[in-house]
Parts: sequence; structure tokens; C-alpha cells
Amino acid sequence: QVQVVESGGGLVQPGGSLRLSCAASGSIFDLDPMGWYRQAPGKQRELVASITSGGVTNYADSMKGRFLIYRDNAQNTVYLQMNSLKPDDTAVYYCKAQLGGITYWGKGTLVTVSA
Repeated sequence: QVQVVESGGGLVQPGGSLRLSCAASGSIFDLDPMGWYRQAPGKQRELVASITSGGVTNYADSMKGRFLIYRDNAQNTVYLQMNSLKPDDTAVYYCKAQLGGITYWGKGTLVTVSA
């Protein structure tokens, strides 16, 4: 059983930055891929970014150039560095991990971008 726990959300002003963390129980080396998704009120959950065990990354178009996903296998953690945040980035951000065809989700962390 894999558990993933997100942290780092909060309130930030437009143009600001936040770093989200996703800590996984056990080694994340075999969790492939890991990713961040978000769900804004009244909207469907959408991909933000993902990263494979080999470090290959994938970003949603609207996040390219602003967000950076990276993983620290030694710390069993995946990070999402978010820069130049906009009010439209307000959402609950979820961490997703896959292992052996099974998908695991965290409970999410709320990011609010507002002046």
C-alpha cells in the first residue's frame, strides 16, 4: 500500500510563488510516473505536470515555463515549484502515483491565488 501526502499549499498573491511537496511512503523509485493534478471549483481535475522515474517530465500547456516538477528519490518526495501564479491557478492540487498499474492519490492541498 502506497500513501502520498501533499503539503505546501496556501494563500499567495498574484505573481507569487509556492512549492508543493508530495511525500510518498517508502521508496518512490518504483512509482512511475508521479504527477500533480489540480481541480478548481466547478471544474474537472486536470493534469498539471508529471515525471517518470527516469526524470522525463510532461506539463500542461498553461503551466509550461511557470511550473517545474522534480523528484528527490532519496527523500521519497516529488516537488512542484510554481512561479508567476495567477488567480486561475487557484485549485486543490493533488499528487498521483502509479505502481504496478495501481493509482494512488493524495488528499490534496489548497492553493489560493488572490490579492
